[in-house]
Amino acid sequence: MKVIAINGSPRKNGNTAYALNIIGHVLRDEGIDFEILEVGGKNIRGCLACNKCSANKNGKCITTTDLLNDSLVKMKEADGIILASPVYYSGIAGAMKCFLDRAFYVASANGGWFRHKVGASVVAVRRSGGSMTFNALNHYLSLSEMLIPTSNYWNVIHGRAPGEAAKDEEGVQVMKILGKNMAWMLKMKEQAKDMEPEQTEKVFTNFIR
Repeated sequence: MKVIAINGSPRKNGNTAYALNIIGHVLRDEGIDFEILEVGGKNIRGCLACNKCSANKNGKCITTTDLLNDSLVKMKEADGIILASPVYYSGIAGAMKCFLDRAFYVASANGGWFRHKVGASVVAVRRSGGSMTFNALNHYLSLSEMLIPTSNYWNVIHGRAPGEAAKDEEGVQVMKILGKNMAWMLKMKEQAKDMEPEQTEKVFTNFIR
């Protein structure tokens, strides 16, 4: 089994990465492969709302000048996905938001690739806005019918300068427990794969007629 983590922070070795590495150590101890994809700080274009990924059904975004399509291959093959972002103005960091909008739309338009994968959200914040960003990340997971493990608090760790998150003892514990619960859910899902419910075709309703 393998988990892919998407790091939306432009600081490759910042507090978001610190939180991810805590989870990664726990997963590896449980025999689960772990890899971090660096998205933050990259030049990633936003969704054009062209709907070509749905029309073409080739599993790709028509924008090919960034890392999205290559990253999608790894996300599709993974058993679990972690979305991690620092907080920018009480929300998801810009490059990460652009990446997620396109990635999750392509996955949905091509058969629901992420359905029943195990998915978790992680947030690093200086002071406030953590729970709002955490909720925003979770929208991608829940809309995709992903299985979401929890911890003993919301998955938010505090720190501003790189390394400060290590001082957040509660936040560190939250990440460790999240890693354990994610590993347990991945293993439980593997045991129950023959019981997975069939996928239901999505019904779309517009409120303006």
